[in-house]
Amino acid sequence: MLSTQVTMGAKVKRFESAFADYLGVKHAVMVNSGSSANLLALSVLANPLAQRPLLPGDEVITPAVTWVTTVFPIFNVGAVPVLVDVDPDTFNIDVAEIERALSPRTRAIMPVHLLGNPCDMQAIMDIARRHDLMVIEDTCEAHGAAIAERRTGSFGDLATFSFFFTHHIATIEGGMLVTNDDDLAELARALRTFGWIRDLRNGEELARRHPDIDPRFLFVNIGYNFKPTELQAAFGLHQLPRLDGFIAARRANAQFWSQELSRLDHVSVHRERPGTTHVWFGYQLTVQPGAPFSRAELMAFLESRGLETRPIVAGNIAEQPALRLFPHRSVGDLANSRLIHRNSFYFGNHQGVGPAERQAVASYLQEFIEGAGAHTDLKRRSVHAAGDRSEAVQKII
Repeated sequence: MLSTQVTMGAKVKRFESAFADYLGVKHAVMVNSGSSANLLALSVLANPLAQRPLLPGDEVITPAVTWVTTVFPIFNVGAVPVLVDVDPDTFNIDVAEIERALSPRTRAIMPVHLLGNPCDMQAIMDIARRHDLMVIEDTCEAHGAAIAERRTGSFGDLATFSFFFTHHIATIEGGMLVTNDDDLAELARALRTFGWIRDLRNGEELARRHPDIDPRFLFVNIGYNFKPTELQAAFGLHQLPRLDGFIAARRANAQFWSQELSRLDHVSVHRERPGTTHVWFGYQLTVQPGAPFSRAELMAFLESRGLETRPIVAGNIAEQPALRLFPHRSVGDLANSRLIHRNSFYFGNHQGVGPAERQAVASYLQEFIEGAGAHTDLKRRSVHAAGDRSEAVQKII
């Protein structure tokens, strides 16, 4: 602050380098939010300088259960989102549904590692290779998640991260686009900042081609003002070395809740897929169909105990009214997405939650569900008693 060098500069570059090293990728391009990272990724693929640019009307396959800024950037570049159902156990894109969704207009797949749970990237990348598709990993909620020893965000052609203050590490606001492709990284750097040459590796060569334009203000492409600040990067540089410890705390909490809550009736717990490292953005539960209470009743009870709850991001995004305004396509009836939209929710999980807090959460859920069961038994006995009385009355008559 005292230096007044507060906008994108040396600290941003240091954080980009450190984050790329952490993931094991070649390039990281910091931006002002994860939403901007998604818009930048789609804009890179739709730019005329891309090898095979996305064209208006081209299709991008993405899960129906996600946050809005996965889908909205597809609209922003004139492409068509194709919404497919998710696996009810992982809440992630159903790989079999990707195959069903393919059409002659399909150009890309945008899987989402929802709430920290890794998608089946091996299967997704196999489909992409067989059909010559680009892959953009939305990793905004999955910092440090992994498949075997390989971190999410390192599989696709591009990947995005968010450092919003509710995420695993935070720069208050902020995001990152990562890639192993030199050309895509160069395009991302140009589009991040107005199409300026300032951060481009061939900036001097471009300046020589246009000697009549001041190189300080030479624009070779269109772009955005997605610049992060030095303050955001400083937060990132201090947070990143702590990320693995934060993840360990989240995983310990989730393991406890999975053990305790799996004993309860009427709810289904979320589980880690074998061979993966789930980083548990929150902790997800599904109220089973036919339960003697609704999701809304359970969430209201938990809120009354001081535990904040959330629906599963935007739910089934096909049901959001915003989608009526733009062309899109849904594959099948999205049955699992519709169930999650109505029956699933999550509550917070982070490194500040310790043994006392996680036990309290388990106790609240046990209190409500056992109480609901007792209430249901009482109501059932009352119904039976009423039936018995009715039968006795009939006999008297």
